[in-house]
Amino acid sequence: MEMWQIGILIGVIFLCLGIAFGIYRKKRKVIPKEEAEKEVKKVKEEMLPEQVVPTKPAEKIEKEITKKIEERPAEIIEKAKEEKVELKKEEVEEKREAVQVSVEIEKKPPSREKILPIRKGLEKTRGGLIFKLKSLLGGKKELDPALVAQIEELFITSDIGVKTTELFIEKLKEQFAKKEINETEVWAFLREEAKRTLSLKFEPPSTSPGDVYTIMVVGVNGSGKTTTIGKIANRFKQNNKKVMLAAADTFRAAATSQLEVWGRRVGCDVIKGKEGADPSSVVFEAIEKAKSEGMDIVIADTAGRLHTKVPLMEELKKIKRVMGKAQTSAPHEVLLVLDATTGQNGVAQAKSFFESLEVTGIVLTKLDGTAKGGVILSICNDMKIPVRFIGIGEGIDDLKDFDAEEFVSALFDEVLQKEEAA
Repeated sequence: MEMWQIGILIGVIFLCLGIAFGIYRKKRKVIPKEEAEKEVKKVKEEMLPEQVVPTKPAEKIEKEITKKIEERPAEIIEKAKEEKVELKKEEVEEKREAVQVSVEIEKKPPSREKILPIRKGLEKTRGGLIFKLKSLLGGKKELDPALVAQIEELFITSDIGVKTTELFIEKLKEQFAKKEINETEVWAFLREEAKRTLSLKFEPPSTSPGDVYTIMVVGVNGSGKTTTIGKIANRFKQNNKKVMLAAADTFRAAATSQLEVWGRRVGCDVIKGKEGADPSSVVFEAIEKAKSEGMDIVIADTAGRLHTKVPLMEELKKIKRVMGKAQTSAPHEVLLVLDATTGQNGVAQAKSFFESLEVTGIVLTKLDGTAKGGVILSICNDMKIPVRFIGIGEGIDDLKDFDAEEFVSALFDEVLQKEEAA
């Protein structure tokens, strides 16, 4: 072979290797390295057998090699795809493990410091519903019709409500009707069912940059509405938020005065109108002023005459519409304040307000003053509205974020622990 022929052959080989390397880099996310090298080698052998002088220009050879690489059997590509799928499975497993860790963290019982105030606030409910139920279950070996009837009566008289009681009784019978009762298992079952019923998640609304976060608070007179607004404002202030209050209950001078007292106590400006003024105009002014002064949050108090009076509902719907005109996203939340001591009347109120205003969350006050705290189960089961806060005392810090796990721990765990120790 002439020297010039050898030179051309060497040049073509190097060119092919360069092309193959470039193709490999281009395709490496699809074809594994080892497979790509084998394919290039096969192409070289097919295109450039040893001792054969190439009869085609280098550019044409390059194109043909590229084409042949791209036209390799589909199973090679499929194998590469399978490898990518396996990689994704590994990533999924890692994420699943991370989720499992977070679930385990969530399963840890709430701290004693968080539970004690709630347990104290639920003392009357525990003394009523829980310990009466304990006395019914004590020493029983089977869930007979007489025991079922007694439990049903206790649930209804504890304001759990007929619909929710029927649901609990049905599940209780499904779980224990055909086997001997273990009291600890019954308590654990009831605890988990209560937690499931109460575990309605509040989905925070989306907000646009520059928006003032707006909360419309509704409820009948005497439910603790204005006091609740003051306590919510205090919570925001403790988190360094700038809060403005709107006194839109213009029909009752005492309501405005009470809100002003809370405003001074927690350090919030209160926007008010003249007695009997249009409540909507007060709220509109508050939102406009809050935007101009760079406030973070506006909380609007509203009138609370009996929920059965249609004009009140129409007035509240108007306030909500006007809030939307002052700021398109307003109101971000509509909180309904309910007095736990009213029992099933509270459920009726919730239905009426929800139908008119699309309530987004419940604040259940005065839980420390009633043995009928079971009403919270009825509200969550019947209305499917999440409880946002619970009031368990008169103090400014006695308005607590509602957490289903903390609530059922405060209600059931003392009994469970005694049963397990017995």
